[in-house]
Amino acid sequence: MAKPLSILFVTSEIYPYAKESGIGDFAYSYSLAMRELGHDIRVMTPKYGNVSERKNKIHEINRLRDIPISIGEQSFPATVKSSSLSNPRYKVQAYITTNYEFFDSRKGIYHNLADWKLFEDNFDRFLYFSRSVVETCLILGWFPDIIHCNDWHTAIIPAYLKLLFPNKFKKTRTVLTIHNLQGHPAVPVSEFSKTGLPKDCISSFKHKNLLNLFKAGIIYSNFFTTVSPNYAKILLSDKEYTNGLNSLFKEHSSKFKGILNGIEQFTWNPSHDYYIHSKFDGNIEDFKYNNKVELCNKVGLEFDPKKPIFALISKLDHSKGIGLLLETIPEIIRKDFQLVILGLGDADLQKQLEILAKKYSKKIKVIFSMDESLAHQIEAGSDFFLLPAVNEPFGLNMLYSLAYGSIPVVYYSGGFVDTAIDIDENKEQGNSIVFKNHNAEDFSNAFKRAFNLYADKNKLYDLIERNMGKNYSWQNSAVQYDEIYRNILKEQNA
Repeated sequence: MAKPLSILFVTSEIYPYAKESGIGDFAYSYSLAMRELGHDIRVMTPKYGNVSERKNKIHEINRLRDIPISIGEQSFPATVKSSSLSNPRYKVQAYITTNYEFFDSRKGIYHNLADWKLFEDNFDRFLYFSRSVVETCLILGWFPDIIHCNDWHTAIIPAYLKLLFPNKFKKTRTVLTIHNLQGHPAVPVSEFSKTGLPKDCISSFKHKNLLNLFKAGIIYSNFFTTVSPNYAKILLSDKEYTNGLNSLFKEHSSKFKGILNGIEQFTWNPSHDYYIHSKFDGNIEDFKYNNKVELCNKVGLEFDPKKPIFALISKLDHSKGIGLLLETIPEIIRKDFQLVILGLGDADLQKQLEILAKKYSKKIKVIFSMDESLAHQIEAGSDFFLLPAVNEPFGLNMLYSLAYGSIPVVYYSGGFVDTAIDIDENKEQGNSIVFKNHNAEDFSNAFKRAFNLYADKNKLYDLIERNMGKNYSWQNSAVQYDEIYRNILKEQNA
């Protein structure tokens, strides 16, 4: 058996502490999957204002109190606390960075929850967090084999290790996972002084006259990944989507790979999901029927077994296809169906959805929230799950829907190209209703195909049985990351 590795997994969000995007679920499920492989993996994340220290059993570590963290010429104290996350089989230690000004005073992770505007100082906030990660390792005298960073929020860490502490971290290798390239804020080059890095390395951060931490992460990390093979192809080839960074991806393609996400088999498992009303015991019809009744009760819809329930759980913005949904609903509204939407996002889109829900109150329910328990019940109680996003890097709800018997209705792009198989194009392996043109006509036709499928119960339940019977765990993907870790550690010793 190969020797276990020591891994520090660094993330801006992680379930169950805080979650605003797919990173939160990725971080939780991935860290437990690596623990299952036998590694000494620990996670590090900030504590936001809506995270309960009592509920999450977060406690202080004496030697990690009031650590001075510099942002430019200013210094702010960080207290790093300890906790753990777990499933019924494994436990992972967590280090939690706390600071009132940057994190504890705000309930949102990246956005102000009151108006969904991005915090203007997000660059400072996550620069601060990234520096707290490095300082924690230095104080503990713990220099793990691997430090695994996630998205732009922590992409500066490989540069910190190589440029400021090369001797201390000489045996540590770094990996960066890119979850969404387009999430990076516009940061003026003048902000570079806040990093505390030497001025002569600024070219590694500068892209199109702005600072880009993704660029630095790609250059300074030993390896970088993204969350699906097809999204990796997009990053390598699409100049417009990447704003010209595709050339950098190509330059460093020898240390780049797209790896599919998996789901955590205890948290997202219909057989013993804590959050859903009726657990799956092998009877698909009862499972879907009972959870559909419960979902209707929870959201205030009148239960009608003749009407399919469509669902969408998403950040509410145009990149997620919300505008397309609003455009398509008038085309199908005369049909007998119900629609449940859960999410927060763009104020204008929220207003349009609110108007629509009031106009068709017996058909459409919109819940402006990030409610974890309701999200699980929606997956279990819905018949079809809408995934109309443009160039979605991966989309974990695709896998959740397959596992919970909700048929995906999905736009064929981004990471969905790797997971969605149209049921009419491939009758043996098909798992979804796929539409290939991002317009109201094609999306409307996808709805009509869903109505026809719902009317053919034998075909519907055969499809659900096939989808629910497959393995969507981290089993294969975790091994691919394990191989990356070991290969870059071998290169160090070569």
